[in-house]
Order: sequence, then structure tokens, then C-alpha cells
Amino acid sequence: MAVEIERKFLVVGDEYRRMAYSSDRIVQGYICRADGNSVRVRIRDGRGYLTIKGPSLDGGLSRYEWEREISLAEAEDLLLLCRDAKIDKRRYLVKCGNHTYEVDEFYGDNEGLVVAEIELSGKDEAFERPPFLGREVTGEARYYNGHLTRFPYKDW
Repeated sequence: MAVEIERKFLVVGDEYRRMAYSSDRIVQGYICRADGNSVRVRIRDGRGYLTIKGPSLDGGLSRYEWEREISLAEAEDLLLLCRDAKIDKRRYLVKCGNHTYEVDEFYGDNEGLVVAEIELSGKDEAFERPPFLGREVTGEARYYNGHLTRFPYKDW
């Protein structure tokens, strides 16, 4: 099982769109969540994925993650098991230095929220900051996708 080390930031402006080398639409839901663990199903660019994540190990900076590709039909069926609202977003990939930022622009009840994430190989790894990075929100639960399904941005 891999440990994901990730930092999350609010995004300022829309320069990320121009800087992106790729983007795709993502729809995802959560089959279950308990004690920091979650089981997520996702459809991205016509492909299905099942992901299991463990609780945060250090205030939101890292957590265990297991992911496998599943068929599109399986993902569509599993999305029906998700009780809360679904996340609908466009993900832009932006190269900056030696890293790639994933910038998520949300739709629906989370319209107006844009966050950027960067995955690191170590907690203290240095990284370049693109001009669109705003305030860091790593570890702030309200910005987690699972939280947004129950407490959408429009209600903040």
C-alpha cells in the first residue's frame, strides 16, 4: 500500500487554464466513510476507478491510498451506492518545475471552488509555486472532496 503525501492550496485567478497541458472531467462519489477511512468510486475520462484511503497520518499531509482501475460499467453501478451528493469537477494538469499540480475546478453545488494539489515524495520536499497558488489548506477537512459531498461550498 502506498502512502500519498500531498499539499493542497486555494487557487487565485484562472491562469492555470492557460498553463495546463491536459484536463478531463471527473465524477466521483463515496460508498462509505468512517474514522478517516473512505471508499471512493470515480469516473475519469471514460474510465472507472475504485480507491480506498486510510486516515491522515499527520494532520492531512499524508495518508495510505490503494487504487485500481475497474470497468466503466462497474463504476457506474457503484456510483448508485453513493448516498451523498456526487463530486463533479474538471481537473487541469499543470507542470511546474519537477512537479505536476492537479487543479480541480468544481461544478454543481461546489461551483466557484478551485483547489490545487501537489503530490510529493517526502514531507520536506521543495517545490516551485506557480503564480495561481493561494493560501495553503492542507489538513483543512472542509476542502476534502468527501466533506464537500455533505457540506457543499455553496452553503459555506
